[in-house]
Amino acid sequence: MIIERRSGDRGRVQAGWLDSRHTFSFGHYYDPAWMGFGALRVINEDRVAPGAGFPTHGHANMEILSYVLEGALAHKDSSGGGGVIRPGELQWMGAGHGVEHSEFNASDSEPVHFLQIWLQPDRVNAPPAYAQRDVAAGASGRWNLLASPDGADGSIAIRQDARLMEARLVAGDAIQYPFQPGRRYWLHLARGQASASIGDAGHALSAGDALGVAGESTRLDLSADGDATALLFDLPA
Repeated sequence: MIIERRSGDRGRVQAGWLDSRHTFSFGHYYDPAWMGFGALRVINEDRVAPGAGFPTHGHANMEILSYVLEGALAHKDSSGGGGVIRPGELQWMGAGHGVEHSEFNASDSEPVHFLQIWLQPDRVNAPPAYAQRDVAAGASGRWNLLASPDGADGSIAIRQDARLMEARLVAGDAIQYPFQPGRRYWLHLARGQASASIGDAGHALSAGDALGVAGESTRLDLSADGDATALLFDLPA
């Protein structure tokens, strides 16, 4: 099974200071056909005006990752975690049995553009936790591991049998990823344009487009038409 999720078909929420695109149902956007993809529950593409943001609010039993595309995002939470996240950095907050946090644009003059990603954990009511990593050092033209269940290769250790990978590509780059039985995969193009092939099926992708894959025994072939950034989620079935 291969499903397409086009950027323009996502839910949209606009609140003056916020322009958000929701890949899956979230908040005021509800579509029973798009409730998540396995353990992957949320991918929100948020643009927040200078000086604005999300005031303190609570979460529980969710793995929350923030991936900044442009600008700077200031995070603070009740577990003691906090910092400013910039492009090339990944932040994780394990909400565990409950945590309160806020997220604000760290700039008074420039917008911030980021992805907020939620994964359902493989356990409930764990202690809240926080981590932030510089992930920009990974090589271009290949998959770089950003998050994993065991913290392999310097990635952030998360509480789910899931792996998040990033590929930063330039025109002419071509990379592959083999699919494993009993797994599912979600490819999200964060920037640029690329071409994805799975078996005999080809897909032209632009920023914000995504593909979900389950039950396929072949591989992903991804090539860039110019500068592009892709995120790939390797998820349990």
